[in-house]
Amino acid sequence: MSKPFRIMFVCHGNICRSPMAEFVMKDLARKQGMEQALLVASAATHDDEIGSPVHPETQRMLASAGISCDGKRARRLSRADAEKWDLFVVMDEANLRDTRRQLGRKVEGRCAKLLEFAGSERDVADPWYTGDFETTYDDVVAGCTGLLSWIRAGTRC
Repeated sequence: MSKPFRIMFVCHGNICRSPMAEFVMKDLARKQGMEQALLVASAATHDDEIGSPVHPETQRMLASAGISCDGKRARRLSRADAEKWDLFVVMDEANLRDTRRQLGRKVEGRCAKLLEFAGSERDVADPWYTGDFETTYDDVVAGCTGLLSWIRAGTRC
């Protein structure tokens, strides 16, 4: 068996968007029989929420879809992640800039915004500020579905 394709989802605090994407992607992969082919995690670009659990509204959105995120705690992106992960999928332009700045040239060509996989250049809006977890969830599902199709099509790195 070949090694799994390793995906790191990234947002500002790792309590709303990136853990939502992490657990949606794990669920989609499981439902499509691809859970052994992928290794999925999430991290923050900032220290604001390190050690905090997933935001209660994110937990609620995931639970309503039958997805558990039990035990997840916010963690910070580290320089060592540049070697450990094949693809860094960010939620917005600020995350893209911060991820590239923090991880350096080693991640060149391995960073993308989530909604690019859904055919959009839009950012996934941060529900911490918008309060609209439903729209964020819909964007995350669309992006993760597109990402999984991209992986299945073999166009991954």
